[in-house]
Amino acid sequence: MFTGIVETVGTIRKARTRRGLLDLEIEARGLARQVKRGDSIAVAGVCLTATGTQRHRFSTQAMSETLGRTTLGSLERGGKVNLELPVRLADRLGGHLVQGHIDGIAHVIRVEEDDGALRVWMSASGEVLRYLVPRGSVTLDGVSLTVVEVGRTSFQVALIPHTLAVTTLERVVIGDRFNVEVDVLAKYVERLMEGERWPLTR
Repeated sequence: MFTGIVETVGTIRKARTRRGLLDLEIEARGLARQVKRGDSIAVAGVCLTATGTQRHRFSTQAMSETLGRTTLGSLERGGKVNLELPVRLADRLGGHLVQGHIDGIAHVIRVEEDDGALRVWMSASGEVLRYLVPRGSVTLDGVSLTVVEVGRTSFQVALIPHTLAVTTLERVVIGDRFNVEVDVLAKYVERLMEGERWPLTR
């Protein structure tokens, strides 16, 4: 479980796909020292498992199912990714509950500057938009954000200067693609409301 509060931005040092399996090596000074083999880590919002560690780097893999649902397949050497380690039970929950399970991909369709901040409009599928509400939570590439407004085919988020400074979102341009995770609480509410359609098994 994560919070959507990015701890650091890592740099891709290796990205190689073989037989549908993506091997990644990511440099993350400071954070890499805290990672042990087998640990979970959110990479661009996707929960992955560390397969190896070095002093300043760690390795991980993503299978074809993950590549088909996320933007990880487009990562290249030198690229930047948001990183977060799992939340500890004693930690403050600064963002919101994030699982690292991607629900879809959103595309940037409009960007406007607003006194040092950015207002960003993103198109998304109905399967994503149905769970978004104004002033609710959404995660983009692992960053916990507040939804400003929701339209029929798009939604808007606002990026404050701090978020721009400490995440990969500082370089947002039209056409960019982001991994989206909706608030899991919305899914549970829907599941409970539609209980008759999904009877519990004994």
